[in-house]
Amino acid sequence: MQSPGLANGPERRADWDAIDWRCAQRIVRNLRQRIFRATQTGDYRKVRSLQKLMLRSYSNILMSVRRVTQVNAGKNTPGVDKLVVKTPAARGQLVDQLATFQPWRSNPVRRVYIPKANGKLRPLGIPTVTDRCLQAMVKSALEPEWEARFEGSSYGFRPGRGCHDAIAKIYLLACPHRRKKWVVDADITGAFDNIDHDFLLRTIGQAPGRELIRQWLKAGVMEDGVYHDTPTGTPQGGVISPLLLNLALHGMEDALGVRHNKRGEIAGKRAVVRYADDFVVFCESQEDALQVKDAILPAWLAERGLTLSAEKTRSVHLTEGFDFLGFHVRHHPAPQTTRTGYKLLIRPSKKAVNGLRERLREAWQELHGHSLNAVLWRLNPVIRGWANYFRTAVASETFQKLDDWMFCRAARYARRAHPRKPNWWLQGRYWGKLNPERNDHWVFGDKRTGRYLLKFRWFKIERHTLVRGTAAPDDPSLREYWWARQKVNTRHLTLGEVALAEHQDWACPICGMALINGEPLERHHLTPRCEGGSDARANRALVHLYCHLQVTAAWRKRRR
Repeated sequence: MQSPGLANGPERRADWDAIDWRCAQRIVRNLRQRIFRATQTGDYRKVRSLQKLMLRSYSNILMSVRRVTQVNAGKNTPGVDKLVVKTPAARGQLVDQLATFQPWRSNPVRRVYIPKANGKLRPLGIPTVTDRCLQAMVKSALEPEWEARFEGSSYGFRPGRGCHDAIAKIYLLACPHRRKKWVVDADITGAFDNIDHDFLLRTIGQAPGRELIRQWLKAGVMEDGVYHDTPTGTPQGGVISPLLLNLALHGMEDALGVRHNKRGEIAGKRAVVRYADDFVVFCESQEDALQVKDAILPAWLAERGLTLSAEKTRSVHLTEGFDFLGFHVRHHPAPQTTRTGYKLLIRPSKKAVNGLRERLREAWQELHGHSLNAVLWRLNPVIRGWANYFRTAVASETFQKLDDWMFCRAARYARRAHPRKPNWWLQGRYWGKLNPERNDHWVFGDKRTGRYLLKFRWFKIERHTLVRGTAAPDDPSLREYWWARQKVNTRHLTLGEVALAEHQDWACPICGMALINGEPLERHHLTPRCEGGSDARANRALVHLYCHLQVTAAWRKRRR
């Protein structure tokens, strides 16, 4: 990638390994908070001025390039120009290019398909790396304004919110003593692909970056070398697309007549919980649920170019139950233990469990003939991720059944590897008390290396704390609340890493950003071991992976 020279003034070269991330993050955070405050006070003239300042901010360019080329899952996926940015030098050149950008036109997105849980394919549109960085810059300008306006019932693709918040909200609404026992389980047909462009641009208004968004919406798609127009929709795969979807679906509470009292509690006859394009509406009667399903929602969505899926949208009573985000929510009869006669249980859905078993079964079959370490390296991340996601539900029984199933798969692997050995020999070779923290003699693993296969039931059930009302991380008055809430997302950390994070006050000591922000973490030796540093806790710190790479590069440069 070539970096164009500046039209006026000396040429500036960005040294990626020498960037002061603490300063860049502080500038972007302060701008976002100022935009949020101005939106709360209704001073939209100041909002537009600050958004323009954000788009011109060099720190915003740095943070956007870091997010797109190092943090996002699609960092190694190229667009139509077949370009990816992997080295510090290339990232510095990309920063220079964005900082000196001249009149620009967006490129078409590259069409790729990924498998869905139902066996079908989901179409994605992958923009070029440059377009993704520009989208991240525009998103940083628009998002704080809309975070101050979004409804508290929206939990998808928003900072500080996630699937578990939506499930926790459903738990509060579906408790047996509540009156809203009828649910409209709704799903929008091709939400990303059918959003009306004119409605979306009218919603955005005269915000800075509007014309860039128009170009991204009209850029078109390249599939197998053939160009296709995009008269509707926003490409699912773009950095700014989730925000645009939330903009299009904003106002659902007003359309449904959801009301709140002074304390923020729901006081009306309906309630809604939405995660992106999946949502459920709670009603007090079947007639009201049918009215919402057949009249109110279709008319409201039609203005946005969207329709409900006839196959997936239904109205059900809580005693029948429904699936949402991989969980099954249902009232179970319990006349002897509860006053209402029913008990609410939120469990992993049968579809989610069967999908996991199929995924693990395929992995076991592909691992025939592979070493035991390859088996552990492949399966442990799957077990850890699935268990961490569902450990907030009533999942102990499901975890136990999955462990029993995995034991049979492990026994089949051992028998296939040693068909002539007796069972006592296989037990001594592959099973033992390998986990020093548990008194379990039936742990499958490698006794030579000490590595072992995780068990689902080792993941303790932990309830999720629901995010407060309409709280947003960009609200400066809630800084302490969000700082303390970071601990909600630490289930993937070990006890030693949690201790280090506590000692650092949950901040990266290198860049100063929040430790839990989606980036990979690594342990850093303050004094390198080659210079006599020890592995003691006083000589270690928990840092972001890319901060660790920057410090290591600077240390090597000093050594040279």
